[in-house]
Amino acid sequence: MDKKKFLIIDGSSLFFRAFYALPLLKTKKGLYTNAIYGFVMMLENAIEKIKPTNIVVCFDIKGSLFRREIYKDYKGTRQKTPSELEQQFPYIREILKYMNIKVMELSEYEADDIAGTLSLMASKEGYKSYLLTGDKDYYQLVDENNMVLMTRKGITELEIVDLNYLKENYGIAGEEFIELKALMGDPSDNIPGVKGVGEKTALKLVKEYGNLENIYNNIDEISGKKLRKNLEECKASAFMSRTLGTIVRNIYLEVKLSDFEVKEYDYKNLSDLYRKFEFNSILQRLPEEYQKEEALEISEKFFDLTSKSLDDLIKEIKKAGSFAFKFISDGKVYAGVNPLKIAILPEGGLAGIYDYSKENLSALKNLFEDADIEKLSHDLKEDIIILQFNNIDIKNFTSDTKIGEYLLNSTKSNYDLNEIYKGYFNMAYKDEEELLGKGAKKKKFKDLDEEELNKYFAFGLNAIYEITYKQREKIEEEEMLDLYKNVELPLVEVLASMELIGIRTREEVLDEIDEDVKGRIVNLEENIYRQADEEFNINSPKQLGVILFEKMDLPVIKKTKTGYSTSVEVLEKLEGKAEIISYILEYRKLTKLKNTYIDGLKAVINEKTGRIHSSFNQTVASTGRISSTEPNLQNIPIRTKEGRLIRKAFLASEGCLLVDADYSQIELRVLASLSNDEDMIKAFEGGLDIHRKTASEVFHTPYDEVTSEMRSMAKAVNFGIVYGISDYGLSQNLNIPRKEAKNYIDNYLGHFKGIKNYMSEEIEKGKKNGYVETILHRRRYIPELSAKNFNIRSFGERVALNTPIQGSAADIIKIAMVGCYKELKKKKLKAKLILQIHDELVVDSPLEEAEEVKKIMKDVMENAAKMKVKLNVDMNEGQSLYDAK
Repeated sequence: MDKKKFLIIDGSSLFFRAFYALPLLKTKKGLYTNAIYGFVMMLENAIEKIKPTNIVVCFDIKGSLFRREIYKDYKGTRQKTPSELEQQFPYIREILKYMNIKVMELSEYEADDIAGTLSLMASKEGYKSYLLTGDKDYYQLVDENNMVLMTRKGITELEIVDLNYLKENYGIAGEEFIELKALMGDPSDNIPGVKGVGEKTALKLVKEYGNLENIYNNIDEISGKKLRKNLEECKASAFMSRTLGTIVRNIYLEVKLSDFEVKEYDYKNLSDLYRKFEFNSILQRLPEEYQKEEALEISEKFFDLTSKSLDDLIKEIKKAGSFAFKFISDGKVYAGVNPLKIAILPEGGLAGIYDYSKENLSALKNLFEDADIEKLSHDLKEDIIILQFNNIDIKNFTSDTKIGEYLLNSTKSNYDLNEIYKGYFNMAYKDEEELLGKGAKKKKFKDLDEEELNKYFAFGLNAIYEITYKQREKIEEEEMLDLYKNVELPLVEVLASMELIGIRTREEVLDEIDEDVKGRIVNLEENIYRQADEEFNINSPKQLGVILFEKMDLPVIKKTKTGYSTSVEVLEKLEGKAEIISYILEYRKLTKLKNTYIDGLKAVINEKTGRIHSSFNQTVASTGRISSTEPNLQNIPIRTKEGRLIRKAFLASEGCLLVDADYSQIELRVLASLSNDEDMIKAFEGGLDIHRKTASEVFHTPYDEVTSEMRSMAKAVNFGIVYGISDYGLSQNLNIPRKEAKNYIDNYLGHFKGIKNYMSEEIEKGKKNGYVETILHRRRYIPELSAKNFNIRSFGERVALNTPIQGSAADIIKIAMVGCYKELKKKKLKAKLILQIHDELVVDSPLEEAEEVKKIMKDVMENAAKMKVKLNVDMNEGQSLYDAK
């Protein structure tokens, strides 16, 4: 009979590894989740791999560790835990509670000691123990009954380390790793070890002598004068380091192994929590009935269809004065995919579903263009694209339930019509994923049988009406009616037009850039190989680490659990120490440019139109910002020479110019206006360089003596304040110690006192009301402001600070987009607004209209909002985006 299996998890190690292995993932509410996600994935992978009978998670907690009584500087070099990480910790405990996994922690001892004690208890009772960690310290526990389950390659791979593994890779037994640590020390725990002794030397000594006692009893036999001297001088340090590095295995624990038996998860609460964190992939690991929230029955009247002809239905709509509609399509009309049907519902009537045909569109054209008849839909942009493609100018659309819901809750992750309906009425039918499936087996609307298709869209149209009534009431109550009617709804038409028109893109230009970049990459590879005196995989951090830090003996800046760090931050610190470093940095920059941007853009040029049709989205960013996808045209690199070259591929139409209007430092102008900070307002009014002015104050340097480096740092501080950045975040951006970053922020707030006061007042308003607002009363609810946990509350405070600034800037840009679009249309100009890139608007204008277009754009944009600091727009023009910037 197989032995029982005990999975013992070093929770602290896993948690930190997950945080640093993954980018700073956020929910739509702005909650950081990368450590939570990584932790759960590694835990679930381990459970799947081991299939344990017993399981426990051990954590370190703050307290008077006995090791500090031995050596007061134990772990003394560790930096303060980033708040972005700390705020996630309480949620790990909540998840483990719903997994019914017991947690163990003690103030005197570390997770290692608890794990070591439990594994020894388990051995005595005939268990096989698997210790899940990213810490090699656990190798000392490996024996015939205990194995280490080591995390590898981020969060995806787990490797079993047993006696055979240690023998093959190190040539020593598990318990001898204690001696290894005594000699090598451990910089991460600030364990000193013996000066000058690394892994290679330590392994040689342990293999030959076994332990410290034997080493020192035979000190005269050890070759190497310097090594002997270091061993003699550091004898006390070596024995102390062994004590510090030894995992305690005899703690008295008031538990029995049966306390850790695997139990069934509390799937209901766990699935709710995963939805909160937007962990869709982890949800799929749960039983099927918990992957979707329970759907309740709804009235059959929602599914009834009219038997009327389209002409008769049009007559009914004219009497009703209002209708909801939705085009049924499996793709983009400008890509050659024609819609299948159009679903229509007169107010108070029954839905009708009709074929998409020229005849039917012709019959409906007057209806859509009738300004006296209200139109309602969900995700209206997709419908307007189809209408515009057919030269139908829709008027009087008064409801888009997707946009309405986004206004009322900008942090939701799902604006599916069915989900919104369920939120208001506690009833639901099917969402699109339930209807069509997902992945490789996903169906198209054309694959559905007629009854299924009709029921889905009949429900949808009825739901649109009922949701609209609820939303209008709430939008008015929250003073966002003006924002909804005059900004967000008109913007839907603007974004539809921008997507449909697209931007002319020359693949030949991208090919030319590609050829140049490929040639430079080859040259860089040759230079790197020559400097290294061998060929290797430059993209392999492990191989690169060996070249730089072992072969070339460059100073080690940072080590990871798996070897040397070769991150950009590390390489930048090594610049100037070896020629190879600048080649590697340039190589990385160019390979990313090629793979992500050049190849990526070529793949999405529409064959039919020769244009890129990016999709502009209103309901993604919780601050109100517009986002761009497929491709993300807002992410085209502009800070490097090579990145800017890509803009040469984006051209004006034949006989046209691209007119580019860019708000100058809009967010800082908004900040100055909202905070009423006199010094910042004066700086803008006086035409001063705001980043130079900030540098002057932060670094206590006369304005005229500010260096370009100071200005760059001050710019990061300025935008850091706007984005609610922490000292940790700023230290990462500037590659400086956290203490220094904190000083910069403190100096900034010490001078710009109006901003400091504004920040305090805004947080207090947020706590009192539960939300913060933009200049147009766009709300963002921040429940984190009332959290008991300090770190979660601190996160909420940062959101409360940056939302009014970013959100107000977003409001202004949207007002400007709607204004420019309307003016161009009103004056019947051929010029078209085609792009929005952050604070920049781009119009594709015939040459003869360019001067008028520039006047319209400048006037509309600079007068989009009345503020204490005047809005300023920089204007440019050119045949390409490159020329126009």
